Amino acid sequence: MRNLKLLKSLSSSKLQGLGSPQHLSVRSDTSSLLIASQYSITEFDPRTGQVVSEASLTAEGFLSDDGSGEVVGLQELSELEAACLATAGGDVVLFHLNTCQLECVGSVDSGLTSMSWSPDEELVVFTTGQQTIIMMTKDFEPITEVGIHQDDFGEGKFITVGWGKKETQFHGSEGKQAAQKKILEVQPALAWDDRTPRVTWRGDGQLFAVSAICPQTGARKVRVWNREGVLQATSEPINGLEQALCWKPSGSLIASTQRQPNKHSVVFMEKNGLLHGDFSLPFSRDQAKVKELLWNSDSTVLAVWLEDMTVGGDGDVKSYIQLWTVGNYHWYLKQSLDFGSGPQTAPACVCWDPQRPLRLHVLNHSWTSVTYDWSWTTERSSGTDASDNANVAVIDGDKVLVTTFRQCVVPPPMSSFELQLKAPVNQVTFLRRPPWTNQMAALTADGQVSVFRAGGSEEEEADRTSNGFRMVSPSLLLHRTFSLSVPQDVPLSLRHFLWLDEETFIGVIPGPTPTSSLLLMLRPQKETLAVSCQVMVEGVVVSLALGSQSSSVALQLEDGQIMRLIWDGPVKAWCDSSGCTVRFPTPCIQTELCSISGEEHVLGLTDRSHLYAGDVLLASNVSSFTVCDDFLLVTTHSHTCRCLQLSALTVTGLQAALASDGNQNEEMVRRVERGSRIVTVVPKDTRVILQMPRGNLESFHHRALVLAQLRSWLDQLRFKAAFESMKKLRINLNFIYDHNPKVFLENVEAFVTQLSSINHINLFITELKEEDTTCTMYPRPEGPPPTTRPTTGAKKVDVVCDALRSCMESMDPNRFCLSILTAHVKKSVPELEVALQKVHELRENPPSSPDAVSAEEALKYLLFLVNVNDLYEHSLGTYDFDLVVMVAEKSQKDPKEYLPFLNMLKSLEPNYQRFTIDKHLKRYKKALLHLSTCGEEHFPEALRLVTEQKLFSEALKLYAADGPHYKALSCAYAEHLVEQQQAEQAGLLLWRCGELVTALQAFATSSSWRNAICVAQQIPLPPEQLALLARDLAEKLIEQRKYCEAAVLLDQYAKDCEEAILALITGAVWDEALRLIHVHDRHDITETNLKPALLEGVATQSAFLEAQVSTFCRHTTRLTVVREQKEKARLDMLDEDGPDCADVDLYSEASSAMSGSKYSQANSRVSSRSSKNRRKAERKKLSLKEGSPTEERALMFALSEIISTVDKMREEIHILLKTLVLFHLDKHAEKLQREYESALQTMEGALPEVWNEGLNSSNTQLTGPNSTANSIMASFQQQQQKPAATQDAEVPTPPKMRNSVKWKLVILKRR
Repeated sequence: MRNLKLLKSLSSSKLQGLGSPQHLSVRSDTSSLLIASQYSITEFDPRTGQVVSEASLTAEGFLSDDGSGEVVGLQELSELEAACLATAGGDVVLFHLNTCQLECVGSVDSGLTSMSWSPDEELVVFTTGQQTIIMMTKDFEPITEVGIHQDDFGEGKFITVGWGKKETQFHGSEGKQAAQKKILEVQPALAWDDRTPRVTWRGDGQLFAVSAICPQTGARKVRVWNREGVLQATSEPINGLEQALCWKPSGSLIASTQRQPNKHSVVFMEKNGLLHGDFSLPFSRDQAKVKELLWNSDSTVLAVWLEDMTVGGDGDVKSYIQLWTVGNYHWYLKQSLDFGSGPQTAPACVCWDPQRPLRLHVLNHSWTSVTYDWSWTTERSSGTDASDNANVAVIDGDKVLVTTFRQCVVPPPMSSFELQLKAPVNQVTFLRRPPWTNQMAALTADGQVSVFRAGGSEEEEADRTSNGFRMVSPSLLLHRTFSLSVPQDVPLSLRHFLWLDEETFIGVIPGPTPTSSLLLMLRPQKETLAVSCQVMVEGVVVSLALGSQSSSVALQLEDGQIMRLIWDGPVKAWCDSSGCTVRFPTPCIQTELCSISGEEHVLGLTDRSHLYAGDVLLASNVSSFTVCDDFLLVTTHSHTCRCLQLSALTVTGLQAALASDGNQNEEMVRRVERGSRIVTVVPKDTRVILQMPRGNLESFHHRALVLAQLRSWLDQLRFKAAFESMKKLRINLNFIYDHNPKVFLENVEAFVTQLSSINHINLFITELKEEDTTCTMYPRPEGPPPTTRPTTGAKKVDVVCDALRSCMESMDPNRFCLSILTAHVKKSVPELEVALQKVHELRENPPSSPDAVSAEEALKYLLFLVNVNDLYEHSLGTYDFDLVVMVAEKSQKDPKEYLPFLNMLKSLEPNYQRFTIDKHLKRYKKALLHLSTCGEEHFPEALRLVTEQKLFSEALKLYAADGPHYKALSCAYAEHLVEQQQAEQAGLLLWRCGELVTALQAFATSSSWRNAICVAQQIPLPPEQLALLARDLAEKLIEQRKYCEAAVLLDQYAKDCEEAILALITGAVWDEALRLIHVHDRHDITETNLKPALLEGVATQSAFLEAQVSTFCRHTTRLTVVREQKEKARLDMLDEDGPDCADVDLYSEASSAMSGSKYSQANSRVSSRSSKNRRKAERKKLSLKEGSPTEERALMFALSEIISTVDKMREEIHILLKTLVLFHLDKHAEKLQREYESALQTMEGALPEVWNEGLNSSNTQLTGPNSTANSIMASFQQQQQKPAATQDAEVPTPPKMRNSVKWKLVILKRR
């Protein structure tokens, strides 16, 4: 649904030459024009109006001096820096552009009729006067020469399999008469046909076609040849085929023209010569003739060059150039250039620019050149309120196809309505000032401006037909027609025609110099649009942009400079908020004004898909964009449609948003079909209209626009509009509450009143969930808002349900009964009993209100919300048998199943009845409560229930502490605790309820010796049994390495001091052993046991220290080697691959990645419940084996454990040293003290070396005098990737040495 918009036109009449131009070519590197006439060849630059070079063809004898010579072909050859031309006399001449010299490279005696070079400039085809084709290389070496007219069809001849005769075939809609239809004879070509062959190449240069007059029939026939000069196909006989011929560069079709009995058409042929589609020209059969057809370089536009066949009163003939495009299999006439009837203004040569697909060059007989630069545009109305119908106008010859997307989406080539005009339309514009943005003006090729407006009430009534239907989109009606009073030296001098307000139009015409423009303000004066004001602009204006919400007008010049238009004053450069001049780095084909963070900016899109905001590049993959209200919508070549809120972003933010890949859950990004372009966005709506490459339309609701509209409605408390939109577009209904919980809770009554519908309220309640959709599904584009949630700590679903229920109960409980039940059921803990009770009340007291629901309807609705079995169980839990029966009747249960059970329950005592019900429902705590009130005879059943369901704590609260039931429950609880390895707690229960013997056994089992001694004294036990008990307990304590406590039992209760002293010696409790030796006067033990144990302890400690120091030194040495290997490997990798190597981070974490180790950290299935257990599990992955990837960290963990172990020996060594000194074992003490001191010094001295990298890695400087680009990047990547790399196992922190603990003896220091 795009039109061709004229960006600029360049007209130059400074070139004057002899004769008239015959051929035109464009020099690709300089865009200058190469013009050949019957006298000379000229290179002309239309931008400067200067002749670059010129050579005479008559002086060299290639053409005759009398002007009768003819040039039959001209082609610029960029590789040779020359232009090749062919004359009718048979000469092939090279015009060297640098030296301006002519060189004849060949001659054909019979003369030449045409010349055509292949697109790759490797081959050239000549047609001669003898009706032959000569093919040569670019060096003019002959390849082949064949006759144009061949009797054979060609290599692609169709194969007939001989399935019957024509008379027996099926002829479809033509009927049986087609079998008898005789083939009409082909008529000869018309008299005005120049009868010269036409040659055209396919875009890839593999095939070329030749159209020539057949000698037998006198009609034109098209033949297709390959690069080797071999005939491939011959066209079918086509009556009325004309001279024009052009192969579509994309290679699909060959275009020509055909004059048929009732129409004049452009027809298309395939490479096999068969017809494949056509479209009719807007002329009668004998009104005009087609001189040439020209495809542009990207095959999007077909130019048709025509002349009238009827001579005017002054003897002149009118000339036209029409530009046609195709979309959805329909051909549109987009532009019509009327060159008038003057012989000097008629085009002599027409060609497309080879580098710029939409640049057209026209050269007339008076040597005036006109260059037109076009671009694609979508003409849409620019309203910002709901009165705008989102109109899009498509030019199609003398019709304008208008589609109103607010009312309907009509796929092209159809439309909501058509506007018929008297001449072909060149420009369309909508009024820019609301609320009249639906009004439209059209500028036609004859210089007339037609204004269309919507009809009034009478017209709307006229639209209503007799059967009562009314048009959804009433057509616009012609209001007025004006003629332009603007001089037009060349067709379409007025461009960028815009309708500012009711009485003001603006447009641009070329200025007095090629580098200037005139900006015109046009106002109606009777039947004429007259110039009321004009502003000179130093530069060529290529686009105008009007602000939809401001009066700013931005002009873009051809060099990208942006100007601000001020009427009755000079045009000023566009400046940003800081006063700096803003310009586009590259000229843009589409510009729009918008406000970004409150500042006005000019957005521009180039033909290279670069989107700019002033001089800032926003994105480089944008295929289309538009600004709608506060949103920027763009489609990208990555097949996404992005919608960005301009007020919430800065220019830098726009860059980041457009550069990000975008999570598909984000509201701003939506995937679209490949090649989609934005047609329009419906204002104050959420619909975006896209057009696919094949022409069909797609309408969708962009999530960003939807959420913005919903937020606006919710802020305005328009709950009904928001709800209906969310329901239609499948937006989670939780958003109504989550958007602003405080406002929602304050306006619950308004919400219920607006929704009104019970079904809608129920739908909202049933979709409630605890998730905050503004944080997960629909986050705000400007970031999280300040919290407005209630701070009571209650759950969201419960808060909303309670608020709605309270509101509905206060408004009309009978009408909103079903919604109230839904609110009860939806709570986090469903209040089914309350809901059932309300149903029961409806049954007992039916409401008299006409809109109230009955109990049966309410119960049926509950059964829809809740599983019938669950509802039956909950009704049973109310102990209301009438309610149970009511629910059971509505269920699918068999009465034989539930009636006997209910009858049995009714026969029971009330408390036991409730116990039975609760036990059936597995509500064991409530069952125990009811059973405890049933009497003594039911206590065994209660005890059994407590034991089975482990309800000991609850049961103890229900019985008196001094009763027998309490004691029985305590004993049962104690048995359970013993089974659970909680014997000490079991002993406490038994002790307090008087079961002393059982309590003593429990304490003895748990080694709780103090409690056991207390209970034994309370029993009381005889001395001998008490001694045995003490010995048993002491053995268990010794096994648990509790030597001091064992010694107390043996000494005080077993009365065995020797065993007590030996236990202390075994546990190395030297000072306590000495105390008991002296208390009991057992000095003999000193010699027999204590001193030997001291010497053995010294030897053990020395050996242990030696082993620890040896292991520590070995690990330290290995760690140094590992780190050296790691650093070398890292530096080698940096030198080879640079900082982009994907494995650089490995060398910063493990040293053995280069060693080819087969070990890996693949065991990732360890799961732990606590951080401590997780760390243990991670350390299990570490391996001290040489070459392991985790060797470095394993060594650091091992060193840390050694240091911690040795450091914890300070107190033990201190006590041992004191005891050794006491017994004059000074040598042993001095040796042990030296060894321990040396071990501590060794380990403390190694701390900085071992933990140097771990301590300094976080503070490593990325830059410095010795840094390189590679080292800085590598260090940066290591710091970025280090958290991920160290997740497998944390690096241990340096252990703390307890130097404050005094362990050395001064008396052992060396003097």
